[in-house]
Amino acid sequence: MKITLFTSNKNRHNYFINLLSQNCKELFVVQESSTIFQGLIPGHYQVSNTMKDYFDKVNNAQKKIFGNSYIKNSNKNISLLPLSMGDLNQCEHKLLNQFLESDLYIIFGSSYIKGDLVNFLIKKKAINIHMGISPYYRGTDCNFWALYDNNPHLVGATIHLLSKGLDNGPILYHALSNLKNNPFEYTMSTVKSAFHSISARINNGTILNISTSEQEKIQEIRYSKSKDFSEEVIKKFFSKKIDLNSKKFDENLLKQPFFLEK
Repeated sequence: MKITLFTSNKNRHNYFINLLSQNCKELFVVQESSTIFQGLIPGHYQVSNTMKDYFDKVNNAQKKIFGNSYIKNSNKNISLLPLSMGDLNQCEHKLLNQFLESDLYIIFGSSYIKGDLVNFLIKKKAINIHMGISPYYRGTDCNFWALYDNNPHLVGATIHLLSKGLDNGPILYHALSNLKNNPFEYTMSTVKSAFHSISARINNGTILNISTSEQEKIQEIRYSKSKDFSEEVIKKFFSKKIDLNSKKFDENLLKQPFFLEK
């Protein structure tokens, strides 16, 4: 199998690249890079001590779950196209030619894909990893907001078919975790669950044959935007006493859930 992955450049993204490279004959990676110093460098989030503190905790959890992950030089089956975040939609089709001849297309952590490229990927039934349990939480920072809303049972990933709308494509299944050490490691472990669920389904040959279910907007709890994730909100989050076991997983709310156990 040939796989194309559209992703980014942090430890978790590199971990996924290395994992997928073990599951296929050839792996083509379009990797968009953004700052690894969130809260310190102007970009997607505000610059402040509060933001720095928050993302220090995120990065510590990421290191705990994924280690220091770099793309392994020994992975000779990887073809890499490095871009700056947001450049993907500016690429001419011919630049991506060899990256668009795969059997499976996966999107995780790239910029919002538009135009001819998204139309092509939809036709190819590309798979998107949304970090949040859709249709309940959609938009950005969804697992943060699930914890903020005291819904730890709705922290996880939605594996769904790509669509033109944000995170609203037909659902394949959900990926969750039972590793509830603390809020940051818990949410990061659901990322790992998503990765290993896809790897398992590639290995057993079912990844291209999973039935889908449509998302129902009436079930939506919160649609979050980047601007909602403010310094004031982070301070409120830090002041909360979050009990990760306060609510049990309800399989009636989930589709074919995959659980990471360790």
